[in-house]
Amino acid sequence: MRPLAGLDARGVRVILVDIDDTLTSDGKLTAGAYGALERLHAAGRIVVPVTGRPAGWCDHIARMWPVDAVVGENGAFYFFHADGRLQRRYADAAETRLEKRRRLSALAGDILRRVPGAALAADQAYRETDLAIDYCEDVPPLPLEAAERIAELMRAAGLTAKVSSIHVNGWFGDYDKLAMARTLFAERFGIDLEAENRSVVYAGDSPNDAPMFAFFDKSVGVANVRRFAGQLAAEPKYVTRASAGAGFAELAAHLLAP
Repeated sequence: MRPLAGLDARGVRVILVDIDDTLTSDGKLTAGAYGALERLHAAGRIVVPVTGRPAGWCDHIARMWPVDAVVGENGAFYFFHADGRLQRRYADAAETRLEKRRRLSALAGDILRRVPGAALAADQAYRETDLAIDYCEDVPPLPLEAAERIAELMRAAGLTAKVSSIHVNGWFGDYDKLAMARTLFAERFGIDLEAENRSVVYAGDSPNDAPMFAFFDKSVGVANVRRFAGQLAAEPKYVTRASAGAGFAELAAHLLAP
């Protein structure tokens, strides 16, 4: 990972950003991080959070934040607000989502019995497509080995599983953050993210960001990404000096420097 100072900001017009521990700091969205979003958006950049957080949160984000869209539940959908209405685009049809939710609910209890100290994520009630197991947000922090054990149990049951900085998320399907981001930009903005790779920056901090780190030439980890050293399938190309929301504000300042 190279220092952020080496990232060429010329021509960057798209900023994709994870939320937990990338925009937020200790679970809070700071004025500095939110202000950085506002400045990027006001400067005409396309700004899109790409998160594992639930549909209920993403409804609010798409309506209220200075962003152009949001990808949620690790790529299950994108939402955007236009013409006074919230628009929703899902990877799966409504009937398929309902059936998958039934199957996920049946798996949750077994996973929790087999990993003591883990709990159903507090935001599970607002999710439409995945199962989120908390290993360090609202429970006493478990070691990363416990998070990997949860992921192993999910995969053994046929789920796609990803470890974030706070949860382990599992879902039926082969979509991920990158797949839905590419769909969003093709459908909503007429942008091929592969062809326009050099005009995009992605910022993240944890293993579920690895597909994005690998794909984008200008991928950035906030400094706390080092927590997952040796556990990332792909590392970000650049890293900030500051952690979490302060690291994102550092990135925004670099991108907007005259």
